[in-house]
Amino acid sequence: MEKPATSGQFVSLDHHFLIAMPGLLDPAFARSLVYICKHTPDGAMGLRVDHSLDVTLRELFLQLHLPCNGALADRLLLAGGPVRSEWGFVLHPQTQRKWQSTLDIADGVALTASRDIIEALATGTEAPEQSLVALGYAGWGAGQLEQELRANAWLTVPGEPALLFDEPPEHRTRTVAARIGVDLAKLSASVGHA
Repeated sequence: MEKPATSGQFVSLDHHFLIAMPGLLDPAFARSLVYICKHTPDGAMGLRVDHSLDVTLRELFLQLHLPCNGALADRLLLAGGPVRSEWGFVLHPQTQRKWQSTLDIADGVALTASRDIIEALATGTEAPEQSLVALGYAGWGAGQLEQELRANAWLTVPGEPALLFDEPPEHRTRTVAARIGVDLAKLSASVGHA
């Protein structure tokens, strides 16, 4: 199992899933699964990857005045998080093609937030074979995520590209939890510390 990268006392959760514990009552994150794209001592950024919006990629393409020649037009967008919900993000496997704004997260996973990848998805030309398109993101300030982890608000699980790209959104949380032997139906909303 891959261990989080560390720097002194700081433990980076890049390429990890966060599963909301039952006691997390924030409506933006209750019962959610977040994939952490970047985590530094200055804060963290991730995408919620378990909740689809009632908006298709076709609608996004039309709003951006793009053609809809790609095979993905009927796929639903994800609600990536409550921050900047008008911004689009594409999680995808790393590709040979270089996009205008890409962050390599881990071996096999990249995040692109530039129009060129949306155009490729719309036309089907040189688009990544697998992708998740999300509007908005989840963000934490310096120390905020660490404080939530100490309060048992999240369960952490190492990331796996197959869990992002091969699993349907509605099954991701349960499947990710099962990877570490957790049955979400048996988790209690009350927490304790040993």
